[in-house]
Amino acid sequence: MEAVPYPSFLVDHRWDVALTNSAFDQLFQSVRPHPTALPDDNFLRFVLFHPDAAAVLEDHEPAWCVPLLARFAAALAETPEDEGLRSIRQEVARDPFMEAAYRYGVPHWLSKHGAAAAEQDGAVRTVRHPDPRWGLVRCRMVAESSRMLDEMGLTRVTLILSAPQGAPVGPVRGGGAVTHQQGARLRAVPSLGE
Repeated sequence: MEAVPYPSFLVDHRWDVALTNSAFDQLFQSVRPHPTALPDDNFLRFVLFHPDAAAVLEDHEPAWCVPLLARFAAALAETPEDEGLRSIRQEVARDPFMEAAYRYGVPHWLSKHGAAAAEQDGAVRTVRHPDPRWGLVRCRMVAESSRMLDEMGLTRVTLILSAPQGAPVGPVRGGGAVTHQQGARLRAVPSLGE
């Protein structure tokens, strides 16, 4: 894991994190403690429920939450009896914003992007690195496995960061933490008029 200079981590089908490298730890070093949603504990719970997730994961809701919720929905459909996945589904149901994203945002997003877009491998997203030499940077998610990792039920996910030569290419939306305020609406959830 340390041979890779980019943030890399091993996860199981529930997004429980088995191992991280020091580049991963550095990327998420400013994340405050949380009882259930630390990035090196369960990556999906971190993305969905940690209040600091949007400070690291740029364009948090449409680029990270909804695609991972779509992948989660597929995993839950494949193994609906899995207690760990069912537990995450219950957490989603208790959060009105995540429940709306799950029920309405995911189907809307899938209709626009297709089921293949929910796969992690090859997805290009943006992160805000705490090292000012990196700053706001695009990353490509590379999901890979080997026979040994398959036997352990693990997948290695690596965030291949673009070269740290200034701002990423192309428009980057967002810029900071997302707060759930009364009357707020998730951007990936269509309004009634759409």
